[in-house]
Amino acid sequence: MTDTATAFSGEKARIGAPAIAGFTEEGENLSPLNEDSSPLGGDASQAHSHGGGAGVPDSSRAGRLTSYRLEDFKPLTGREEDWRFTPLKRLGGLHKNVPTGTAPTVTTDLGDGATVETVSMDDPRIGSAGIPEDRVSANGWNAATEATVLTLGANAENVRATLTLTGAGLEAAAQHLVVVAEPNSRGLVVIDHVGSAVVTENIEIDVREGADLTVVSVQAWEDDSIHASSQQAKVAKDAQFKHIVVTFGGDLVRLTPSARFAGTGAKAEMFGLYFADAGQHLEHRLFVDHAQPRCTSNVLYKGALQGKDAHTVWVGDVLIRKEAEGTDSYEANRNLVLTDGARADSVPNLEIETGLIEGAGHASTTGRFDDEHLFYLMSRGIDEKTARRLVVRGFLNEIIQKIGVEELQTRLNDTVEAELAATEN
Repeated sequence: MTDTATAFSGEKARIGAPAIAGFTEEGENLSPLNEDSSPLGGDASQAHSHGGGAGVPDSSRAGRLTSYRLEDFKPLTGREEDWRFTPLKRLGGLHKNVPTGTAPTVTTDLGDGATVETVSMDDPRIGSAGIPEDRVSANGWNAATEATVLTLGANAENVRATLTLTGAGLEAAAQHLVVVAEPNSRGLVVIDHVGSAVVTENIEIDVREGADLTVVSVQAWEDDSIHASSQQAKVAKDAQFKHIVVTFGGDLVRLTPSARFAGTGAKAEMFGLYFADAGQHLEHRLFVDHAQPRCTSNVLYKGALQGKDAHTVWVGDVLIRKEAEGTDSYEANRNLVLTDGARADSVPNLEIETGLIEGAGHASTTGRFDDEHLFYLMSRGIDEKTARRLVVRGFLNEIIQKIGVEELQTRLNDTVEAELAATEN
Protein backbone atom coordinates (compact mmCIF):
# COMPACT_ATOMS: atom_id res chain seq x y z
CA MET A 1 0.00 0.00 0.00
CA THR A 2 1.09 3.55 -0.63
CA ASP A 3 1.71 5.83 2.33
CA THR A 4 -0.12 9.12 1.97
CA ALA A 5 0.71 10.93 5.20
CA THR A 6 3.55 11.57 7.60
CA ALA A 7 4.83 8.06 8.12
CA PHE A 8 8.19 6.66 7.14
CA SER A 9 8.50 3.21 5.61
CA GLY A 10 8.91 0.64 8.35
CA GLU A 11 8.70 3.03 11.29
CA LYS A 12 6.45 5.55 12.96
CA ALA A 13 6.66 9.22 12.17
CA ARG A 14 7.15 10.63 15.62
CA ILE A 15 7.42 14.14 16.93
CA GLY A 16 9.05 15.07 20.20
CA ALA A 17 10.79 18.01 21.82
CA PRO A 18 14.32 16.89 20.90
CA ALA A 19 13.39 16.50 17.21
CA ILE A 20 11.77 19.84 16.38
CA ALA A 21 13.89 22.94 16.22
CA GLY A 22 12.19 26.01 17.62
CA PHE A 23 9.79 24.20 19.96
CA THR A 24 9.82 25.48 23.53
CA GLU A 25 7.60 24.99 26.54
CA GLU A 26 5.45 27.76 25.05
CA GLY A 27 4.63 25.54 22.06
CA GLU A 28 4.06 26.72 18.49
CA ASN A 29 1.02 27.71 16.46
CA LEU A 30 1.31 25.10 13.72
CA SER A 31 -1.89 25.76 11.82
CA PRO A 32 -3.51 29.17 12.28
CA LEU A 33 -6.99 29.42 10.77
CA ASN A 34 -8.59 32.38 9.08
CA GLU A 35 -11.45 33.42 11.35
CA ASP A 36 -13.37 35.09 8.55
CA SER A 37 -13.34 32.25 6.05
CA SER A 38 -13.05 29.02 7.98
CA PRO A 39 -16.22 27.24 9.14
CA LEU A 40 -14.26 26.36 12.29
CA GLY A 41 -13.47 29.93 13.17
CA GLY A 42 -15.84 32.73 14.21
CA ASP A 43 -19.00 31.57 15.97
CA ALA A 44 -17.95 27.94 15.87
CA SER A 45 -14.88 28.56 17.97
CA GLN A 46 -16.43 30.57 20.79
CA ALA A 47 -17.23 29.28 24.26
CA HIS A 48 -20.90 28.79 25.04
CA SER A 49 -22.78 29.34 28.26
CA HIS A 50 -24.33 25.89 28.16
CA GLY A 51 -21.25 23.93 28.96
CA GLY A 52 -19.29 24.38 25.82
CA GLY A 53 -16.49 25.79 23.83
CA ALA A 54 -13.78 24.45 26.09
CA GLY A 55 -10.43 25.04 24.47
CA VAL A 56 -8.50 27.46 22.35
CA PRO A 57 -10.39 29.65 19.86
CA ASP A 58 -9.50 29.19 16.20
CA SER A 59 -8.11 25.66 16.60
CA SER A 60 -9.74 22.90 14.62
CA ARG A 61 -10.89 20.93 17.67
CA ALA A 62 -10.19 22.80 20.88
CA GLY A 63 -12.54 25.65 20.08
CA ARG A 64 -15.45 23.60 18.79
CA LEU A 65 -18.89 24.67 19.91
CA THR A 66 -20.56 22.35 22.41
CA SER A 67 -24.09 22.82 23.65
CA TYR A 68 -27.13 20.91 24.87
CA ARG A 69 -29.41 23.22 22.87
CA LEU A 70 -30.26 22.30 19.31
CA GLU A 71 -30.85 25.93 18.33
CA ASP A 72 -27.19 26.74 19.06
CA PHE A 73 -26.16 24.64 16.04
CA LYS A 74 -26.87 26.11 12.63
CA PRO A 75 -28.79 24.00 10.10
CA LEU A 76 -26.46 21.78 8.12
CA THR A 77 -25.71 22.44 4.46
CA GLY A 78 -23.04 19.79 3.84
CA ARG A 79 -20.36 22.44 3.33
CA GLU A 80 -19.26 22.32 6.96
CA GLU A 81 -15.85 20.74 7.52
CA ASP A 82 -17.35 18.14 9.85
CA TRP A 83 -20.03 17.16 7.37
CA ARG A 84 -18.43 17.56 3.96
CA PHE A 85 -18.05 13.80 3.47
CA THR A 86 -21.50 12.87 4.82
CA PRO A 87 -24.40 12.54 2.33
CA LEU A 88 -27.03 14.47 4.28
CA LYS A 89 -29.82 13.26 1.98
CA ARG A 90 -29.20 9.75 3.32
CA LEU A 91 -29.22 10.80 6.99
CA GLY A 92 -32.92 10.05 7.46
CA GLY A 93 -33.71 13.57 8.65
CA LEU A 94 -31.71 13.13 11.87
CA HIS A 95 -30.12 16.55 11.29
CA LYS A 96 -33.37 18.46 10.84
CA ASN A 97 -36.42 16.56 12.13
CA VAL A 98 -37.36 15.77 15.72
CA PRO A 99 -36.80 12.02 16.27
CA THR A 100 -40.16 10.77 17.55
CA GLY A 101 -39.83 7.05 16.84
CA THR A 102 -39.24 4.23 19.28
CA ALA A 103 -35.61 3.81 20.30
CA PRO A 104 -33.95 0.42 19.84
CA THR A 105 -34.86 -1.94 22.66
CA VAL A 106 -32.13 -2.72 25.18
CA THR A 107 -31.57 -6.25 26.46
CA THR A 108 -28.78 -7.05 28.89
CA ASP A 109 -26.47 -9.88 29.81
CA LEU A 110 -24.72 -8.82 33.01
CA GLY A 111 -21.94 -10.47 34.94
CA ASP A 112 -21.19 -10.00 38.62
CA GLY A 113 -20.33 -6.42 39.51
CA ALA A 114 -22.51 -4.79 36.82
CA THR A 115 -25.90 -3.14 37.27
CA VAL A 116 -28.23 -1.45 34.79
CA GLU A 117 -30.95 1.16 35.31
CA THR A 118 -33.40 3.11 33.19
CA VAL A 119 -33.45 6.73 34.35
CA SER A 120 -34.96 10.04 33.31
CA MET A 121 -32.89 12.60 31.47
CA ASP A 122 -32.60 14.76 34.59
CA ASP A 123 -30.50 12.09 36.33
CA PRO A 124 -27.23 13.73 37.52
CA ARG A 125 -25.15 11.16 35.61
CA ILE A 126 -26.52 12.47 32.31
CA GLY A 127 -24.00 14.96 30.96
CA SER A 128 -21.21 13.79 33.26
CA ALA A 129 -18.96 12.64 30.42
CA GLY A 130 -20.12 14.42 27.29
CA ILE A 131 -21.77 17.45 25.74
CA PRO A 132 -23.17 17.45 22.20
CA GLU A 133 -20.65 18.66 19.62
CA ASP A 134 -22.88 18.74 16.57
CA ARG A 135 -26.47 19.27 15.51
CA VAL A 136 -27.37 15.59 15.18
CA SER A 137 -26.05 14.76 18.65
CA ALA A 138 -27.92 17.72 20.19
CA ASN A 139 -31.08 16.67 18.37
CA GLY A 140 -30.87 13.22 19.90
CA TRP A 141 -30.00 14.57 23.35
CA ASN A 142 -33.10 16.78 23.41
CA ALA A 143 -35.42 14.14 21.95
CA ALA A 144 -34.46 11.33 24.34
CA THR A 145 -36.95 10.85 27.18
CA GLU A 146 -34.92 8.33 29.18
CA ALA A 147 -31.45 6.83 29.38
CA THR A 148 -29.92 3.46 30.13
CA VAL A 149 -27.16 3.62 32.77
CA LEU A 150 -24.73 0.71 33.12
CA THR A 151 -22.45 0.77 36.17
CA LEU A 152 -19.40 -1.31 37.00
CA GLY A 153 -19.03 -1.28 40.78
CA ALA A 154 -15.98 0.08 42.56
CA ASN A 155 -13.10 -2.40 42.85
CA ALA A 156 -15.02 -5.03 40.86
CA GLU A 157 -12.80 -7.40 38.86
CA ASN A 158 -13.30 -8.99 35.44
CA VAL A 159 -16.81 -7.62 34.96
CA ARG A 160 -18.51 -8.60 31.69
CA ALA A 161 -21.64 -6.92 30.35
CA THR A 162 -23.42 -6.95 27.00
CA LEU A 163 -26.06 -4.48 25.92
CA THR A 164 -27.92 -5.59 22.78
CA LEU A 165 -29.72 -2.74 21.04
CA THR A 166 -32.33 -4.05 18.61
CA GLY A 167 -33.82 -1.61 16.13
CA ALA A 168 -37.55 -1.04 16.48
CA GLY A 169 -38.21 0.22 12.95
CA LEU A 170 -37.28 2.93 10.48
CA GLU A 171 -38.97 5.91 12.12
CA ALA A 172 -36.26 8.31 13.32
CA ALA A 173 -35.50 7.80 17.02
CA ALA A 174 -33.14 8.98 19.77
CA GLN A 175 -31.20 6.89 22.27
CA HIS A 176 -29.01 7.71 25.27
CA LEU A 177 -26.63 5.39 27.12
CA VAL A 178 -24.27 6.03 30.03
CA VAL A 179 -21.50 3.64 31.07
CA VAL A 180 -19.84 4.31 34.43
CA ALA A 181 -16.71 2.46 35.55
CA GLU A 182 -16.40 3.20 39.26
CA PRO A 183 -12.90 3.71 40.78
CA ASN A 184 -10.52 0.74 40.42
CA SER A 185 -13.06 -1.42 38.59
CA ARG A 186 -11.98 -3.75 35.77
CA GLY A 187 -14.36 -4.78 33.03
CA LEU A 188 -15.49 -5.13 29.44
CA VAL A 189 -18.74 -3.84 27.96
CA VAL A 190 -20.10 -4.86 24.54
CA ILE A 191 -22.72 -2.63 22.89
CA ASP A 192 -24.22 -4.66 20.04
CA HIS A 193 -26.40 -2.86 17.47
CA VAL A 194 -28.69 -5.15 15.44
CA GLY A 195 -31.95 -5.03 13.50
CA SER A 196 -33.29 -2.07 11.50
CA ALA A 197 -33.25 1.48 12.85
CA VAL A 198 -32.86 5.15 12.07
CA VAL A 199 -31.30 6.48 15.26
CA THR A 200 -29.24 9.31 16.68
CA GLU A 201 -27.40 7.95 19.69
CA ASN A 202 -25.41 9.52 22.52
CA ILE A 203 -23.15 7.26 24.58
CA GLU A 204 -21.33 8.72 27.60
CA ILE A 205 -18.49 6.75 29.13
CA ASP A 206 -17.20 7.81 32.56
CA VAL A 207 -13.95 6.01 33.41
CA ARG A 208 -13.17 6.97 36.98
CA GLU A 209 -9.86 7.03 38.85
CA GLY A 210 -7.84 3.87 38.55
CA ALA A 211 -10.48 2.02 36.52
CA ASP A 212 -9.66 -0.20 33.53
CA LEU A 213 -12.52 -0.34 31.02
CA THR A 214 -12.91 -1.79 27.53
CA VAL A 215 -15.96 -0.80 25.47
CA VAL A 216 -16.71 -2.61 22.20
CA SER A 217 -19.31 -1.01 19.91
CA VAL A 218 -20.51 -3.37 17.18
CA GLN A 219 -22.60 -1.99 14.29
CA ALA A 220 -24.21 -5.11 12.80
CA TRP A 221 -27.35 -3.39 11.51
CA GLU A 222 -29.55 -4.57 8.67
CA ASP A 223 -28.87 -2.98 5.30
CA ASP A 224 -31.61 -0.33 5.61
CA SER A 225 -30.38 1.22 8.88
CA ILE A 226 -29.09 4.74 9.51
CA HIS A 227 -27.00 5.29 12.63
CA ALA A 228 -25.34 8.46 13.96
CA SER A 229 -23.55 7.88 17.26
CA SER A 230 -21.57 10.22 19.51
CA GLN A 231 -19.49 8.11 21.93
CA GLN A 232 -17.68 10.37 24.39
CA ALA A 233 -15.38 9.14 27.14
CA LYS A 234 -13.91 10.98 30.12
CA VAL A 235 -10.79 9.24 31.43
CA ALA A 236 -9.74 10.08 34.99
CA LYS A 237 -6.39 9.94 36.78
CA ASP A 238 -4.46 6.69 36.30
CA ALA A 239 -7.41 5.11 34.46
CA GLN A 240 -7.12 2.97 31.35
CA PHE A 241 -9.68 3.01 28.57
CA LYS A 242 -9.88 0.86 25.45
CA HIS A 243 -12.52 1.64 22.84
CA ILE A 244 -13.06 -0.75 19.92
CA VAL A 245 -15.40 -0.03 17.03
CA VAL A 246 -16.53 -2.75 14.60
CA THR A 247 -18.76 -1.58 11.73
CA PHE A 248 -20.19 -3.88 9.07
CA GLY A 249 -23.92 -3.22 8.80
CA GLY A 250 -26.17 -0.33 7.88
CA ASP A 251 -26.76 1.87 4.88
CA LEU A 252 -25.15 4.91 6.52
CA VAL A 253 -23.21 4.76 9.79
CA ARG A 254 -21.45 7.80 11.26
CA LEU A 255 -19.62 7.40 14.58
CA THR A 256 -17.78 10.15 16.44
CA PRO A 257 -15.84 8.56 19.35
CA SER A 258 -13.77 10.76 21.65
CA ALA A 259 -11.51 10.35 24.67
CA ARG A 260 -10.77 13.28 26.96
CA PHE A 261 -8.20 13.00 29.71
CA ALA A 262 -9.38 14.37 33.05
CA GLY A 263 -6.35 13.36 35.17
CA THR A 264 -2.67 12.61 34.93
CA GLY A 265 -1.21 9.23 34.10
CA ALA A 266 -4.23 8.00 32.13
CA LYS A 267 -4.16 5.88 28.98
CA ALA A 268 -6.54 5.56 26.04
CA GLU A 269 -6.47 3.05 23.18
CA MET A 270 -8.93 3.48 20.32
CA PHE A 271 -9.18 0.74 17.72
CA GLY A 272 -11.55 0.31 14.82
CA LEU A 273 -12.47 -2.14 12.09
CA TYR A 274 -14.88 -1.48 9.22
CA PHE A 275 -15.84 -3.35 6.04
CA ALA A 276 -17.88 -1.44 3.44
CA ASP A 277 -19.83 -3.11 0.64
CA ALA A 278 -21.39 -1.58 -2.48
CA GLY A 279 -23.35 1.56 -1.68
CA GLN A 280 -22.51 1.65 2.01
CA HIS A 281 -21.27 4.85 3.69
CA LEU A 282 -19.27 4.13 6.86
CA GLU A 283 -17.78 7.17 8.57
CA HIS A 284 -15.66 7.35 11.73
CA ARG A 285 -14.44 10.66 13.19
CA LEU A 286 -12.54 10.48 16.44
CA PHE A 287 -10.93 12.91 18.83
CA VAL A 288 -8.31 12.44 21.55
CA ASP A 289 -7.94 15.44 23.86
CA HIS A 290 -4.67 15.48 25.79
CA ALA A 291 -5.55 18.09 28.39
CA GLN A 292 -3.51 16.57 31.25
CA PRO A 293 0.21 15.80 31.72
CA ARG A 294 1.78 12.38 31.26
CA CYS A 295 -1.06 10.66 29.43
CA THR A 296 -0.76 8.12 26.61
CA SER A 297 -2.96 7.44 23.60
CA ASN A 298 -2.79 4.99 20.72
CA VAL A 299 -5.22 4.95 17.78
CA LEU A 300 -5.42 2.36 15.01
CA TYR A 301 -8.35 1.95 12.60
CA LYS A 302 -8.38 -0.51 9.69
CA GLY A 303 -10.89 -0.74 6.89
CA ALA A 304 -11.66 -2.81 3.81
CA LEU A 305 -13.86 -1.74 0.90
CA GLN A 306 -15.45 -3.58 -1.99
CA GLY A 307 -18.13 -2.86 -4.55
CA LYS A 308 -19.40 0.13 -6.50
CA ASP A 309 -19.82 3.29 -4.44
CA ALA A 310 -18.60 1.71 -1.22
CA HIS A 311 -17.37 4.74 0.73
CA THR A 312 -15.49 4.98 4.02
CA VAL A 313 -14.38 8.10 5.86
CA TRP A 314 -11.91 8.22 8.70
CA VAL A 315 -10.90 11.49 10.36
CA GLY A 316 -8.63 11.36 13.41
CA ASP A 317 -7.99 14.46 15.51
CA VAL A 318 -5.42 14.44 18.31
CA LEU A 319 -4.94 17.61 20.34
CA ILE A 320 -1.99 18.00 22.72
CA ARG A 321 -2.65 21.07 24.82
CA LYS A 322 -0.02 23.33 26.32
CA GLU A 323 -0.47 21.82 29.78
CA ALA A 324 -0.12 18.23 28.50
CA GLU A 325 3.61 17.83 29.07
CA GLY A 326 4.97 14.30 28.86
CA THR A 327 2.32 13.17 26.35
CA ASP A 328 2.94 10.10 24.21
CA SER A 329 0.50 9.76 21.31
CA TYR A 330 0.20 8.05 17.95
CA GLU A 331 -2.66 7.55 15.46
CA ALA A 332 -2.90 5.58 12.23
CA ASN A 333 -5.50 4.56 9.67
CA ARG A 334 -5.04 1.75 7.12
CA ASN A 335 -7.41 1.05 4.24
CA LEU A 336 -7.46 -1.88 1.84
CA VAL A 337 -9.41 -1.28 -1.39
CA LEU A 338 -10.51 -4.62 -2.82
CA THR A 339 -12.36 -3.61 -6.01
CA ASP A 340 -12.79 -0.76 -8.45
CA GLY A 341 -15.50 1.79 -7.67
CA ALA A 342 -14.78 2.04 -3.93
CA ARG A 343 -13.48 5.17 -2.21
CA ALA A 344 -11.67 5.68 1.10
CA ASP A 345 -11.12 9.14 2.57
CA SER A 346 -8.55 9.29 5.37
CA VAL A 347 -7.56 12.47 7.22
CA PRO A 348 -5.23 12.27 10.26
CA ASN A 349 -4.83 15.55 12.14
CA LEU A 350 -2.39 16.38 14.93
CA GLU A 351 -2.30 19.63 16.90
CA ILE A 352 0.59 20.25 19.29
CA GLU A 353 0.69 23.21 21.67
CA THR A 354 3.79 22.19 23.63
CA GLY A 355 7.11 20.72 22.65
CA LEU A 356 7.67 19.06 26.02
CA ILE A 357 6.27 15.67 25.03
CA GLU A 358 7.55 12.13 24.79
CA GLY A 359 6.38 11.76 21.21
CA ALA A 360 3.49 12.13 18.78
CA GLY A 361 2.80 11.09 15.25
CA HIS A 362 0.22 10.09 12.70
CA ALA A 363 -0.02 8.05 9.52
CA SER A 364 -2.48 7.02 6.84
CA THR A 365 -2.28 4.40 4.09
CA THR A 366 -4.77 3.47 1.39
CA GLY A 367 -4.09 0.97 -1.34
CA ARG A 368 -4.71 -2.39 -2.97
CA PHE A 369 -3.23 -5.79 -2.21
CA ASP A 370 0.47 -6.04 -1.63
CA ASP A 371 1.74 -7.91 -4.69
CA GLU A 372 4.66 -9.32 -2.72
CA HIS A 373 2.33 -10.90 -0.18
CA LEU A 374 0.26 -12.47 -2.94
CA PHE A 375 3.35 -13.72 -4.75
CA TYR A 376 4.71 -15.26 -1.55
CA LEU A 377 1.51 -17.20 -0.90
CA MET A 378 0.95 -18.24 -4.51
CA SER A 379 4.54 -19.45 -4.82
CA ARG A 380 3.68 -21.94 -2.10
CA GLY A 381 0.82 -23.49 -4.01
CA ILE A 382 -2.06 -21.30 -2.79
CA ASP A 383 -4.42 -20.15 -5.53
CA GLU A 384 -4.86 -16.41 -6.05
CA LYS A 385 -8.43 -16.20 -4.69
CA THR A 386 -7.51 -17.98 -1.47
CA ALA A 387 -4.32 -15.93 -1.16
CA ARG A 388 -6.28 -12.69 -1.42
CA ARG A 389 -8.67 -13.82 1.31
CA LEU A 390 -5.76 -14.75 3.57
CA VAL A 391 -4.25 -11.29 3.12
CA VAL A 392 -7.55 -9.59 4.03
CA ARG A 393 -8.09 -11.83 7.05
CA GLY A 394 -4.61 -11.12 8.35
CA PHE A 395 -5.05 -7.39 7.74
CA LEU A 396 -8.27 -7.15 9.77
CA ASN A 397 -7.47 -9.75 12.42
CA GLU A 398 -5.05 -7.36 14.14
CA ILE A 399 -8.09 -5.41 15.35
CA ILE A 400 -10.39 -8.39 16.01
CA GLN A 401 -7.89 -10.06 18.33
CA LYS A 402 -7.77 -6.95 20.55
CA ILE A 403 -11.37 -7.54 21.67
CA GLY A 404 -10.55 -10.40 24.02
CA VAL A 405 -13.98 -12.07 23.85
CA GLU A 406 -13.65 -15.40 22.05
CA GLU A 407 -17.27 -15.79 20.99
CA LEU A 408 -17.41 -12.24 19.62
CA GLN A 409 -14.09 -12.66 17.82
CA THR A 410 -15.38 -15.87 16.20
CA ARG A 411 -18.57 -14.10 15.11
CA LEU A 412 -16.60 -11.23 13.56
CA ASN A 413 -14.22 -13.57 11.76
CA ASP A 414 -17.26 -15.36 10.33
CA THR A 415 -18.63 -12.00 9.21
CA VAL A 416 -15.38 -11.20 7.40
CA GLU A 417 -15.58 -14.58 5.65
CA ALA A 418 -19.15 -13.83 4.57
CA GLU A 419 -18.15 -10.40 3.25
CA LEU A 420 -15.32 -11.88 1.21
CA ALA A 421 -17.52 -14.68 -0.11
CA ALA A 422 -19.93 -12.09 -1.50
CA THR A 423 -17.40 -11.10 -4.18
CA GLU A 424 -14.60 -12.69 -6.15
CA ASN A 425 -11.98 -11.48 -3.63
